Amino acid sequence: MERLPGLDWVEVVAENVCADHLPPSLAELRSRGVTVVPHGVSLGLGGAAEPDPARLARLAAVTEALGAPLVSEHLAFVRAGGLEAGHLLPVPRTREALRVVAANVRIAQRELPAPLALENIAAQLAWPGDELTEAQFLAELVERTGVRLLVDVANLHTGRVNLGVDPAAELDRLPLDALAYVHVAGGVERDGVWHDTHTHPVTAPVLEVLAALCERTDPPGVLLERDGAYPPPAELSAELDAIRRVHRTARVHREENARVRA
Repeated sequence: MERLPGLDWVEVVAENVCADHLPPSLAELRSRGVTVVPHGVSLGLGGAAEPDPARLARLAAVTEALGAPLVSEHLAFVRAGGLEAGHLLPVPRTREALRVVAANVRIAQRELPAPLALENIAAQLAWPGDELTEAQFLAELVERTGVRLLVDVANLHTGRVNLGVDPAAELDRLPLDALAYVHVAGGVERDGVWHDTHTHPVTAPVLEVLAALCERTDPPGVLLERDGAYPPPAELSAELDAIRRVHRTARVHREENARVRA
């Protein structure tokens, strides 16, 4: 990553970093002034139990070691009754679950040394009895806690393919004034199911969702997630350039629409 030109900032999976022993790549990036944001995957704020104090303390230490301006996690649960799911599972979107998640978020906010942003997940299923869409759930969570949002447009596309959710409708329900940053990622469809792999190229439908978001607001940052099967640097740079083009084009459209309304 440190050899790619034009990087504004990067993200690192928080659980893969030791606060007292940063990898050379991160140390190199930080020495050049590149912001590094820790992204947690195992805090489990959507579970019935309160966040584990040891996990919170470790996440806080990594955030401080990186000098990060914010830290992100997922609206998901990952464990229950001592069992680990091994995956980010959707939270039952009920009023009772909202109360529990809001309490967990407040605990995390008290312990973390930087603002917290929560991400919508790539869901393969939905629970029966949901009372809210994911966007409505997140909107109420923002209102109750002041938590910020990490909007993953690839995960919105996942919901479209797997669950029939309309990304545009979800974007309209989200409080985008709370947006911290945006994820873009590649995936693949197999037997009618979209898998958010982070190891495939970003597809046109995902970029279309990014464009829809950028036409509604100017995101503070957009990040390409790639967790493996890394292509040559030129291919990664081309994906970043495609994301930048979508961002620039949407900004032009948004400004033109604003002039027309004025």
